[in-house]
Amino acid sequence: MSLLCLVLALSLLGVRGLGDPGPLEDVVIDRYYIPKVCLREVQMGDFVRYHYNGTFQDGTKFDSSYDRGATVAGVAGVGRLITGMDRGLQGMCVNERRHLIVPPHLGYGSIGVAGLIPPDTTLYFDVILLDIWNKEDKLQITTVSKPQRCNRTVENSDFVRYHYNGTLLDGTPFDSSYGKDSTYDTYVGSGWLIKGMDEGLLGMCAGEKRQIVIPPFLAYGEKGYGTVIPPQASLVFDVLLVDLHNPKDGISLEHLEVPASCKRKAVTGDFVRYHYNGTLMDGTLFDSSYSRNHTYDTYIGKGYIIPGMDQGLQGVCIGERRRVIIPPHLAYGETGAGNKIPGSAVLIFDVHVIDFHNPADPVEIQTIHRPADCNVTTQDRDFVRYHYNCSLLDGTKLFSSHDYESPQEATLGTNKIIEGLNNGLLNMCVGEKRSVIVPPHLGHGESGARGVPGSAVLYFELELLHREPGVPEGYLFVWHSDLPENLFEAMDLNKDGEVPPEEFSEFIKAQISEGKGRLMPGPDPEKVVNDMFQNQDRNKDGKITAEELKLKSDEDQVKHEEL
Repeated sequence: MSLLCLVLALSLLGVRGLGDPGPLEDVVIDRYYIPKVCLREVQMGDFVRYHYNGTFQDGTKFDSSYDRGATVAGVAGVGRLITGMDRGLQGMCVNERRHLIVPPHLGYGSIGVAGLIPPDTTLYFDVILLDIWNKEDKLQITTVSKPQRCNRTVENSDFVRYHYNGTLLDGTPFDSSYGKDSTYDTYVGSGWLIKGMDEGLLGMCAGEKRQIVIPPFLAYGEKGYGTVIPPQASLVFDVLLVDLHNPKDGISLEHLEVPASCKRKAVTGDFVRYHYNGTLMDGTLFDSSYSRNHTYDTYIGKGYIIPGMDQGLQGVCIGERRRVIIPPHLAYGETGAGNKIPGSAVLIFDVHVIDFHNPADPVEIQTIHRPADCNVTTQDRDFVRYHYNCSLLDGTKLFSSHDYESPQEATLGTNKIIEGLNNGLLNMCVGEKRSVIVPPHLGHGESGARGVPGSAVLYFELELLHREPGVPEGYLFVWHSDLPENLFEAMDLNKDGEVPPEEFSEFIKAQISEGKGRLMPGPDPEKVVNDMFQNQDRNKDGKITAEELKLKSDEDQVKHEEL
């Protein structure tokens, strides 16, 4: 028998001499290292892979698989090995080490191996078992951990992203995705993976960990793979499934919290303000609006955001919380985004909708209480005094007149308050209560204001406390009755031909007290009277003369004739 036949057919592991044992009837086995965990022992018909050193009694080496740099593989107990090795391998565990002493009649007998093993020679083998499998073996799958929440599992044609450590059955590592700092990304059931991995990934949840033991005939078989996976090697993969999707997938929605009252749902063209946490399927956070303490504000259905989010925000209610699961072809695709979103990643957004509006929205007014004797209502130019509470639509309180010593005051239609609030105060009766929703284009716009976020919809609770009728635009005083025949003479109380501020003020106040006219309403009537005087004191000498005094109606007529 040639040395090659010895190597391939004997499948031996040599041992150093243990001294002369004398004539032997059977193999002497010394199990000098037994692993703590032994899941399986060699039985007749098993395929084994091992290393060995073979020596004579004096320690002379006659053969070694180590010297050839390749393990020996063969079937145990079916006569393909010398009888002594067949018996010596029985019951071995992977990674077990044995010293075997094989007597001549269980080795090469009285013939020996020409030029290598003399006749009637006792053989010593030092053997380590590296692999064991049987053609009847099936894939071995052990679930190491599994998330409590598992809405979907891997099926054929799914695209998966997973991390793995790959070892031989004896624990020798041959590959790892962790060292590449990237998941392994592939389709399942499409022939892109070894058959055992194709099968071993089926039924996994995102976040699940499995150990998959693959026999050689479901792995790389007789050829092995390069220098790292020997022929006929069983493979062990410790797998963590990061995410999965199918190219046919659409978005998936989970309605986490929906307000009991939802009068309106978002549609294409609406502008939405929302908070979100964005994670990968394994829970890794890649972005959060909360960390910036600012909502994400955008139009939906117009392509300003990824398609999956455009779809996922359709139909939301104000205050709703929903989870949007977006496959990569509706997110950032194969290239990913930045260094936080890998290529082909499924994205999960937990969204809280703060508010939304449409640029065409008017002010929304709801009457809470209206007095029965409501005959006179507010108009532009009226002076009003009112209480208000202002909040965002999610209930966040912004401002309240109750926090101050006195109610809020304003002259309507003078651009002193935001347009939406002005509209909300029109046509109110004293004592009336309203709720008013003001869209941002009638509020503080995209830039917001101190304490008011940009593009925020505002909610007001209003109560009208007081109303004073206004005066036409541009007027500070209007007459209720006919004017004195000679206005200047009536105003010149001491008849000295000029009217100083004191006389002017006394005259105007007398007209008001007698019901002959009224000032433009406001919190400071003295200022209004002073403004009137300043308008008439045209040369700014501190007094009004007959030539300077003109009614506004006369001034307007002159301007009209000039035009």
